[in-house]
Amino acid sequence: MRLTTFLARGALAGFVACAFAAPAFAALPIQKWQQPSGAQVWLIESPGLPMVDVEIDFDAGDRRDPADKAGLAGVTADMTSKGIAARNGEPALDENQLGEAWADLGASFGGGASLDRMSYSLRSLTYPDLLDKAVKLAARELGEPSFPDAIWQRERQRMVASIRESNTKPGTVAARAFGAAVYGAHPYGYDTTEESLNRITVQDMRNFYSAILPCRAKVSVVGAVTRAQADQIAATLLSRLPAGRCEPLPPVAEVPALTAAAERNIPFSSAQAHVLIGQPGYKRSDPDFFPLLLGNYILGGGGFVSRLSEEVRQKRGLSYSVYSYFAPGLHAGAFTLGLQTRPDQAAQAVQVSRDVLRRFVAEGPTEAELKAAKDFMIGGFALRIDSNRKLVENLANIAWYDLPLDYLDTWTKQVEKVTAADIKAAFARKVQPDRMVTVVVGADVASARQ
Repeated sequence: MRLTTFLARGALAGFVACAFAAPAFAALPIQKWQQPSGAQVWLIESPGLPMVDVEIDFDAGDRRDPADKAGLAGVTADMTSKGIAARNGEPALDENQLGEAWADLGASFGGGASLDRMSYSLRSLTYPDLLDKAVKLAARELGEPSFPDAIWQRERQRMVASIRESNTKPGTVAARAFGAAVYGAHPYGYDTTEESLNRITVQDMRNFYSAILPCRAKVSVVGAVTRAQADQIAATLLSRLPAGRCEPLPPVAEVPALTAAAERNIPFSSAQAHVLIGQPGYKRSDPDFFPLLLGNYILGGGGFVSRLSEEVRQKRGLSYSVYSYFAPGLHAGAFTLGLQTRPDQAAQAVQVSRDVLRRFVAEGPTEAELKAAKDFMIGGFALRIDSNRKLVENLANIAWYDLPLDYLDTWTKQVEKVTAADIKAAFARKVQPDRMVTVVVGADVASARQ
């Protein structure tokens, strides 16, 4: 991180923390509009420091990968930073020249892919001479990647070596088996392997990247810029992408629900057995989001104060840590309960965890548990938005999931109004303890059947 960026980021974090310390968050309202290209823009004006953060999201994440070329979205996004093609009289830049150009500006730009999105992030000071150059350079990187084949061969070898090394770890083996069992043939369960990487060519990347169009962009902007400036930044960033009609992308099927319990016990020589239990959970658009968020904090998301921790760790000493979480996306991301334990204790740890989960789904939380969860969530809300980077991440989520523009204003109210009955009903709708996948790597838990 460049010194100028570091200093500005630290100062901005302090400013935002102060700005959001008060109960009213309307001081930084969210603006939204659509550009002639079809791109949609969301903006939070934050004039306290001369910085801007931008995130651009496209529907080109892992869920768009071909089944036989898992990892294509991720490597495509990564390769856009490996060189810029010569165009319109401007010289080509290789990855070293591109890196030096960003260093000279004290700015940063880069891309990556998650399950649902391909995302690009720009961070720059807003001094006119620097910002203009940073935005134009980012536009070239976004619109004119060269996808050099020699660099892809190098990167593929590096990734293959990393995969081979990770395959020696029980946690990787467990996660891979768990994802395949929970998601089945859905793209959320695709696994990037040596074989899938060897099938990916530079032409595959170019073909995949052809879906990156201005009309499909969701642009989130936070910083010391006006609406007019944000509109110009977004337009310039997308200006070198191909224009034209935006046909609807093919639909992606939903994650199928599990119809029966399943167990996978995978032998592995390790000091700890790795345990994962779960099922498809829910989509981010689900109206049960807040009851499930609070309920999971009580069940296993609250660290040492959760029910799972109390029963598995504190009372029985079966694991140092045990956790649960939901991962909602455009589709039903997994509900996951996980722990590590001694191989000879794995059967007991699995059974206790299942019992705790069943009891929570059947009974819901106590009023005391609910109050403690609300106090934690509401009291810690300011930490969710206490930096420019966190703000733009929140804004990008609002944009991506089409959440209300007052989402941050009403977040604590949404948490406060959840009742114990709401949590019980939500868990009953979404969690089926008797139809879960159990994966254990490093121990035999055949005796811990339901």
